[in-house]
Parts: sequence; structure tokens; C-alpha cells
Amino acid sequence: MSLLKINAWTAKKKCDEALASPLAHTAFTSSSVFSNGYAPGYAKLNRRGGAGGWSPLDSDHYQWLQLDLGSRKQVSAIATQGRYSSSDWTTRYRLLYSDTGRNWKPYHQDGNIWAFSGNSNSESAVRHELQQGIVARFLRLVPLDWSEEGRIGLRIEVYGCSYWSGVINFDGQGVISYRFKVKKMKIIKDVIALRFKTSESEGVILHGEGQQGDYITLELRKAKLLLQINLGSNQYGSIMGHTSVTTGSLLDDNHWHSVVIERYRRNVNFTLDRHTQHFRTNGEFDHLDLDYELSFGGMPYSGKPVGAGRKNFKGCMESINYNGDNITDLARRKKLDTSSFRNLSFSCVETHTFPVFFNATSFLQLPGRANHNTISVSFQFRTWNPDGLLLFSNLDDGTLEISLEDSKVVVRINVTKATGNNRVDLSSGSSLNDGQWHAIRLVAKENFAMLTIDGEEASAVRSTSPLTITTGGTYHLGGYFLQTPFPPSQRSFQGCMQVILVDDQPADLHAVEKGTMGAFENVSLDMCAIIDRCMPNHCEHGGRCKQTWDSFSCTCDGTGYTGATCHTSIYEPSCEAYKHLGRSSDTYWIDPDGSGPLGPFKVNCNMTEDKVWTTVMNNLPPKTTVTGSSRERRTVLQVNYSASMDQVTAITTSAEYCEQKIAYSCRMSRLLNTPDGTPYTWWVGRGSEKHFYWGGSGPGIQKCACGIDRNCTDPKYDCNCDADHKQWKEDSGLLIYKEHLPVSQVAVGDTNRPGSEAKLTVGPLRCQGDNNYWNAASFTTPSSYLHFATFQGETSADISFYFKTSAPYGVFLENLGNTDFIRLELKSPKVVSFSFDVGNGPVELTVHSATPLNDDQWHRVMAERNVKEAVLQLDQTYKTSQLAPAQGHTRLELFSQLYVGAAGGQRGFLGCIRALRMNGITLDLEERAKVTPGVKPGCQGHCTSFGMYCRNGGKCVEKYNGYLCDCTTTAYDGPFCNRDVGGFFEAGTLVKYNFMPEAVAGASRDAKILMNELTPHEVNLTKEEVAFSFSTSNAPAILMYVSSKTQDYLAVVLRQNGSLQVRYNLGGLKEPFAIDVDQRNLANGQPHSINMSRVDRSITIQLDHYPPVSYTLPDASDTQFNLVKTLFLGKVFETGHIDPILIERYNTPGFVGCLSRVQFNGVAPLKSALRTATQAQGKLVESNCGASPLTIPPMSAATDPWRLDNTDAEFPFNEERVIPDGVNRDSAIIGGIIAVVIFTILCTLVFLIRYMFRHKGTYHTNEAKSSGESAGESADTAIIGTDNPETIDESKKEWFI
Repeated sequence: MSLLKINAWTAKKKCDEALASPLAHTAFTSSSVFSNGYAPGYAKLNRRGGAGGWSPLDSDHYQWLQLDLGSRKQVSAIATQGRYSSSDWTTRYRLLYSDTGRNWKPYHQDGNIWAFSGNSNSESAVRHELQQGIVARFLRLVPLDWSEEGRIGLRIEVYGCSYWSGVINFDGQGVISYRFKVKKMKIIKDVIALRFKTSESEGVILHGEGQQGDYITLELRKAKLLLQINLGSNQYGSIMGHTSVTTGSLLDDNHWHSVVIERYRRNVNFTLDRHTQHFRTNGEFDHLDLDYELSFGGMPYSGKPVGAGRKNFKGCMESINYNGDNITDLARRKKLDTSSFRNLSFSCVETHTFPVFFNATSFLQLPGRANHNTISVSFQFRTWNPDGLLLFSNLDDGTLEISLEDSKVVVRINVTKATGNNRVDLSSGSSLNDGQWHAIRLVAKENFAMLTIDGEEASAVRSTSPLTITTGGTYHLGGYFLQTPFPPSQRSFQGCMQVILVDDQPADLHAVEKGTMGAFENVSLDMCAIIDRCMPNHCEHGGRCKQTWDSFSCTCDGTGYTGATCHTSIYEPSCEAYKHLGRSSDTYWIDPDGSGPLGPFKVNCNMTEDKVWTTVMNNLPPKTTVTGSSRERRTVLQVNYSASMDQVTAITTSAEYCEQKIAYSCRMSRLLNTPDGTPYTWWVGRGSEKHFYWGGSGPGIQKCACGIDRNCTDPKYDCNCDADHKQWKEDSGLLIYKEHLPVSQVAVGDTNRPGSEAKLTVGPLRCQGDNNYWNAASFTTPSSYLHFATFQGETSADISFYFKTSAPYGVFLENLGNTDFIRLELKSPKVVSFSFDVGNGPVELTVHSATPLNDDQWHRVMAERNVKEAVLQLDQTYKTSQLAPAQGHTRLELFSQLYVGAAGGQRGFLGCIRALRMNGITLDLEERAKVTPGVKPGCQGHCTSFGMYCRNGGKCVEKYNGYLCDCTTTAYDGPFCNRDVGGFFEAGTLVKYNFMPEAVAGASRDAKILMNELTPHEVNLTKEEVAFSFSTSNAPAILMYVSSKTQDYLAVVLRQNGSLQVRYNLGGLKEPFAIDVDQRNLANGQPHSINMSRVDRSITIQLDHYPPVSYTLPDASDTQFNLVKTLFLGKVFETGHIDPILIERYNTPGFVGCLSRVQFNGVAPLKSALRTATQAQGKLVESNCGASPLTIPPMSAATDPWRLDNTDAEFPFNEERVIPDGVNRDSAIIGGIIAVVIFTILCTLVFLIRYMFRHKGTYHTNEAKSSGESAGESADTAIIGTDNPETIDESKKEWFI
């Protein structure tokens, strides 16, 4: 329990006297009495006088019991009982309070008008502590529900203590001046406290200012409290020091509000009615410089125009304290200047408004003059709803309706005459549902109507349409539910009204209350129970709060967050997380602290085979020239990043390793002044610390990289630049001490001598890994758990983690309070449960998985609970939510430690929990697990969950913090083994892969024996798997040839006409078995893929994306491929037997074009040749120009929400041509002919150009153009630019022509 809570608790304990039992009989009053023995004076706790308590005449919602405590008292608790020895008790009630017995205020708790739970029998007392202690003289209990067997019955006790404070009444003219002891005050610390009440929405409560431009002002604006403070600033004068903070709303309710302002230097706590805002003032200064005085109640009469147009405060203040001085007491003792008051009063002068509160089922009926030719009505209203019926009256021959529609006031007067209908419609105002009081006045008479809003005559709306009025004499306000031929457009109103005038006469609401005039239903008289549900604002991260009378909602658009209160980030926390969703390198938004205060930001993610790099760019151009700087006047270069310093720090803190390149090119410009001088230049890193080491060196070592490696130009110095040479030199290297990164400033100090010049480069920050993402613990016994500090998630809490287990159940985590708790558990193999209690009884949400969750694979759980709803999500597939009750407790109050694992040793969790994040903070499970028995740090077995991302036969390899895909045995590369490895073959280029080792000339006998032991003597095959893709414009050609030590062979060739043929010679046949796969010309520059498999006699071949076709070797053919020796690509150069037809027809000049992803029975010969560079003859250049044909991937870049273009465009844009249906047929034919002619000319040109440049290395590019460039060019290139592994590079585009 916090110290604050203990103090509040002890204070309440002291303030706990019984206040009701000592009161006289007459201090108790009520709405009605059943009979004499049931009088309100008998309603004292545990007393048996009279009939044993109070009961009203009727048991309905209009009854109340009232106490007069004699003077204002501090009330801390309330207790109730039923009527003694009876069936009469109250099960639920509301508490109202007031200073005057008028203008009641309902007791609020958890953002609602609170309903207390009462009794369930006549004897036991039920006591409630008031969370928000109240100060009042009058208390009123309003029964809401009562005993089903009997009627309303009540005995009560109120607990508290006496209250005294000096009150000052401010009349809107007078101001109290508190003069300082010295003329000018430099104040470093302020504590200002006061309580105020007013029915005005504007007014200055306190003000002080100084001649240097400092000031402090506390004022009401639109019934909100505005604190403006300025401690001054160096930049652009004092204007940059201005700080303005708003809090509260509806403060013109004529009830007491307490304000405390605590300032120490630039840190301010601003508290209104126990709700505190913490902020820091703008500017650089710490002192508040005030002259002469501080004034309370308004601006001082200085004659300056500063306070022009600002009203003075009108209302009451009490307990005014300024830095320990009791201002009220000083004023009473005439120690302060109060000369501006006409008549200074130390008691509160009450205003006499009589508010009326309507809910959706209320109306107030008032009488007016009947059969009169003029309507004159006026009233004030306040509401949050945009629509509602304000007033309705049946005229003698028509209707009058005043309603709120779309936040505007609309008046409709309909008069039905024998001569015809007269209709007048008036509309005025805007945004009248802002919770403020607004005044309406309507005057209508013969041929004239005028509507005035808020007394602004200039903007009044008038009508001079023909109109004859005869009033009906009855007016319904706030609702009309009777049947009528012409009903109003709205039926009800939720809000408050006051100052009601009918026929220019104030409505006598006291008479209405007593029942002597008019009528009402479900109306609360002398009370306005309006609540601002957007204050305090529960919408987080800049979400916009909207409200109606009953509820609020948050608009999260553009914030980067989602959920009922914009609490949960829509982005992943790091590049590591994106990689493990199967994403490829790109620009992404990340949010490292999830629901924490840091906003999302863009970074570049580079997924390599074994690492994930996060890059944050900065705005310093490479080789920025620096001149004219000296030690006395250094040039300071600011390095600003694409993210804030806090955001960058979040990356470096969780990263495994970070680096940043820094380079200083110099000509007669010294850098660190080594070996032992004071550095000319330094850099500033995180935390604004200066650092005197350079790239390639480390903290505390004043050297450059060459000084560490001992290879500087001049050995006497530890930096190349320190030698002060006239030639250009450079000192560069990586800064790798991540606690110091990123570089935020570089101060250069030696470029002011003649001929002296320097150029500075600060590279982007690059970080690798995310320790938070892999922070895991393994629970090895059912009773093992980790404990952490109590979880602080009072009004909003989110919890996310990954788990994997083979156990059928277990508690993931738990935190307890008195009755409150929060728990997440695996209830059964398919059910995850999220349960909690915030005081309204336990709530449980469950999600049911279609498959068992104890499959030893990683599953992600996300749970969120806020004042609006609770949500539980599993694996981004299963989700359930439950709305919070409209009335009830909202604060989750916990005090035990947070237990991860088996809290009480029951249903303990066995398995791993990883990346546990609570309200944006990652809990360090590994560190705690190191010192906890039964729990081990880290967790193995990531491949069971992530192995599916390793494609094309890549093997998943476990790492301590993750996994990597081993692509060694595949024909692919890349982090997920999905990038084709291919090469460009020039004429004469061949790749040779030996299956059997060749005897090495001169090798020793031992080496030959060893080689024979290590490799099988013979390779005999009864099945082959062959896959590759190619593109070429030349035929004939040998694509692949597999030779043997016998006459057996397998060949895949392009014939003279460009068609594809597969030739098998396994013996037993006179001629090789030839399969003409396709008659089309495949030597057309397009990429084509072939997948072929043979098992014994059965051969299956698939070309491109056509269906596979099956073939069968003749019965006479052998099925064994004997003594397989060598595989050739592009051309055959074999010393042994070879089919002469192949040599004659296909082997010259050799294959010219691209081959890609070549695989033969688990061997990747082309990748092997490109990586070892030993088995190729001729020129072989790596390129993916032969990548297999494009297929449309599952999700295109345009629709993938995780993928971002490098541009800031909000939506991907694909241009598509739309051809209208009605194209003229003739013009289409002519267009077709022209197109064919142009196409023929183009083809001829392309052929000539390709022939001329075919040996000039057109295909030597092996880097694909960045996807960002192609993302928006056209529909086709958008497909190319997706995550499809089969990317096409720049040179590929020529092949498409």
C-alpha cells in the first residue's frame, strides 16, 4: 500500500465521529411520512423509537430522507439499516448533498453518479466509506430499490468530523491583493491551495506578473480551469516560456471545487478535485519573477491592457493558502488590501437558480396564459446530446415545438386554419451540446417570430411569415409522451434546465415540487446531475473523446493505436517481430513500448540470413563541410533522427548490438589532439554526455581506429587527422558502445586556420536483435513461479506474451488485491481464460481454440481491460470481448506481488513464457529466472513454431534467442531460403559438379584410401528429382546433362526450334528415350521453370505452371541410373562416353542466358559453383535473371497492411486502364493492325540491339531494384514488388520485350 493511501486512511480514521445520532428530531425531514410513528426523526441507526425507523407514505422513486447537520461538516462514511423488526428496508440508494438545502449535488464515484448498495434485512447495518470525502451541511438519501416483501424503510448514521474554513464572497468587482515583503520576488517553489464555488463560467481566480514577462494566472474559461504560467525563456523573448494547461469542466455548478498548484522549478503538479496533472513548463528558467503582489479574485488594477476583456471572479472562495500564508485569515484581520470591495463579506452569498434534471423518461408540465395571441418563453439548458425535445405546446389550433437537432435549436410553429396552414420554421446556434449553459428566448405573435440564442440580439433569427397564434395554456418541457395528431419530432431530452420563464413570468418550481401547480414525471428538481465523461479523458495516445449523456467513445483514427480507449498499438514492437511474422526487408512502423507513452515511428528493417537489422536515418548530409571553427567557438552540428531520442533509446536498450559509422575527413584540421592533448572535436551521445573517443575506439580511450590498430599515417599520433597534414586524410570507424548511441551532436573545433578544412559524416544508427522479444523463462516444476512488483493498471491494463507448453492447464500470471484480482490461465488444452474483479464481482473471458494449445508451439495471448471493455485475443485468430457495466467500479486496486507461474502452487504452469509485456513494459523474466529455483532463463524449441517460414527445403536451426534458416542444401538463399540463386552464362560457360571424386595425381596412398572411405564407390539411382528455371533467346542448347561411368545419362535440352526435350538413356534400348515436353518455343527470353521426378519407370514433368504430365519408360528400358559421375550445366565437357547426337546438335556454342535455383537430388550445383568459384569454366556471373515465372503471391503489396512504401502516401495506388464496353469495332481492328506493325518493328530493333550487345555484360547486375521504386508504377510492377521470392532484377526487363 502506498504512503499516500496510508495517510488518506489514517485521516479517514481520525474523521469518524457519529454525526446523525446526536441531532435533534427536527433535523430530520422527509418527502412524506407513512404515519406519525414512522417520522423521519426515528431514522437513527440502532434506535427503536416510534415504529423503529422512517417509512414514506408511498414507496416510489420520489421519496427522500434529509438531514441537517447544523453546520458544514466533513463526511467520510455512511451506514444504513432497515426499519426495526419489519419487512421494510432499502436495497439501493443515492446520496445528495448541499450547503443550503438547495441545489443538490449527487455523490460521484468512478465517473458516475454513484448508487450505494443498501440492506438485505431489517437489522444488519451496511456501511460505506466515501472514496471522495465530501463537505456539506445537508444530506439527502434517495431510495432507488427496496424490499420486495415490504416497503421503503430506513435508519441511518453519518460519520465524519467538524469542518471550519474562512470563506470570502467575491462580488465580481473586488480583488484581494497579497503584497510581497520585498518589491521583486524570485520564487523557486510555490504551493497554492484554495476551494471555490461559482455559477459563472468565466472569471480570474488569481494572477501575478513581473516586469520581465513572467506571470501566473489561474482562471475559469468556459467552466474549465485554465492555468497559465511563464518562467521566461532566452529564445525569442519570454513568449517561448508560455505554458498553458486546462483541467476540469462544468465548474460553474455552484458547488465547491478544490485546487492545489505545487511548483518546484519547472515541474508542476496541478490538482483539481483530487485529479492531478503533472507537467513541465516551457522555456529554460526555474524562477517565477513577480513584482509587488499576487491578486485573488481578478486582475490587479494596474492600468495595463494585459487583463483586458477578462472578467473578475464572482462566487466564493475558502481555505486560500499561498506558500504557507492563510490569505482568508489575513483578509479577515485586515492585513491585506481589500479596498476594491464595496462590501467585503466573509459568508457565501448563495445564488437562487433552481435547476431541473431530465432523463430520457422525464417531463415537466407548466401552465401559461390560454387563448392569448403571443407566445413568450425563455430558459437555459445544458446537455451533451445533439438531439432532444426542449419544449412542446399544443396551441389552440396547432403546435409549437422547440427542439435540439444536430446541436442546433430548431423552432417549428404549425397553425391549422380553415383558410389554410401557416408554418414557421426557425433555426439557430451551433455546437450547443457542449455541456455549457445556453439561453433560449422565443417570442411569437401575429406575423412575427424571433429566436435568440445566448442573448445575442444581433444574431437573432426572425420570421415575418403570415402567422396567427392562439396559445393553448400548457407547456411541456424536456419530454412529451401523450398521443396527439401532430406529435413532436423528438420525444425526450437528457440534460438540465434553469431560469424558466413562461409568458415573461418565472416558473414557480417550488410550487411544482409541492404539487400545487403543474406536473412532472421522473424529474430531479433543484439538481443538475450532468457528468463530463471526457474529463479526465480516458482516451489515450491523443484519441479524441466524444460523449453523449450516458457514455463516451474514443476516435483513434491516425493515432497508431486501437481499442475502446486507444490503448493498444496496431504495430509490432520491433523488426525482429515482423521477421517472425514472415515479413521480408522493408520500411515498417514499430512501437517498441506498445501501449506505453512512446508513439510509433518508421524504421528500415533488413532481414539477413541470421540477423535482423533496424536502421534509423538522420538528416546530416554525408561529408558535411565544416569551416571557421576554433576551440573557443566550436561549430556544433546537430544530428536529428527520423525518430525522437526517447524512441531511438527504446531501440538501443532492447537491441543486442548497435553500431554507427562516424567519419572525419580532414585537411590541416586536428581531431582528438592525440596523444595527450585536449580534444578539438567531440561528439555528444545519449543523455547529452560528451565523448572523446572516435569510431573504431571505445569509451575512455582517446584514440581513433588507426590508433587502436597502430596503422596511423604518422605513428606519433593516434589519429590520422592529428598529424595536421596538408593532404586529405580520414579517421573513420564504428561506434559500438550502444549505451552512448545515437550521436546527437558533433562539436568541431579546428577549421579556422588558412587552408584548414574538414568534412563530417555520421551514418545511420543500425541495431541488431531485440532482447525483449526473446526474453523468456522455462518453468520446470508445477510449483515454480517468478514474482515482480505489483502491477499498476488501475483504469487501463494490457498484458501480452507468448507461451508454449505440453501441459493441459496452468496459471500464466496472477496479481491480487483485497477483493480485486487479475489472472490469465490455460484452463484446458483448448481454452485460455482472462479473469478479473474491479469491485463489481468476478468477470471471466474465455477463448476456445479449434486445435489443442499444448502442442509445444508458440501461441500469443493479448488481454486488455479498460473502463469501457475487456478483450482477450489468442494467436490473432480467436478474440472475445465484454463491455464494462454502465454503472460500477472502474479502478483495479492490487497490492500483492505479481506472480508469473503458479501463484498459490495450484494449477502451476509447465512450459515457456516469452516476451511478457504489461502496459508497455517488458518484464525481465530471464534475469529473475537466474535466481529462482524451478525456473530456467531462456527457452529452446523455436523451430516448432517458426520452422514453417524456412521455405524450399531450408532447415530450421535453433538459436538461444530465436532461430535461423539453413539454406546450405537448397538452391536458394535469404533469411527464409526463398531467394533464387542463379547465374548468367555467356557462350562457352559451363558448370561441372562431380558426384564421384576424381583421382588426384600424385596423391599419397593414404589420402586415396581416406577419400574412398569417406565417399561411396558407386552412386546408382532409381529415382531423380530435378528442378530449375531458365531464360534464353538462343537455341539449341544443353541445359543440364548428367553423365555416368557407363553409357547411362540424363539430358535436358532445347532443340533447334526452341522446344524442350528430356532424354533418358538407362540401357536396354537401342535409342535413348526422348520426351518432347512441349512444342512451344521456350527460347523466347521469358523465364520458364521445369520440375521433373522419376521413380523407377514413372516420370512426371511439370513445365511452368501447367499441370504435371506423366510418362513411362518402356518395359525394355533399365530403371537404374548406374554409376552417376558428373552433372553439367550450360555445356558438356566430358572425357568419358557421351551421346554423339548431343555433341553434334546441341553443345555448340553452348547455353547463353540465365539458369536459376538448379537442384538435383538434394544437390544445388549452380549455387555451389557460385559460392566456391572452383567448378565453373568460362565467365559465370551471379544474377536472378532466370528467376522462375511470376505467380501472384497470396497478398499483394497494395493490400498487405504491414508493408509500407518508402513514400508517405497513405494508400498504395495502382493505375489500371479501364476500357469502356462500347469501343467501336472498326477502330479496334485498325488499332490492332497498327499495333502489330509497331510490334514487328520493335521486335526487329530489339533483336538487332541484343545481337550487337550480347557480349557486353547486360546481365551482370545481381541486385534487384528496391521494391520501393516499383511499388506504384503499374499493376504489373506492383505484383513484382511484393514479397514474392521470385524477384526480377533490372536486366530482366529486357527479356520481357
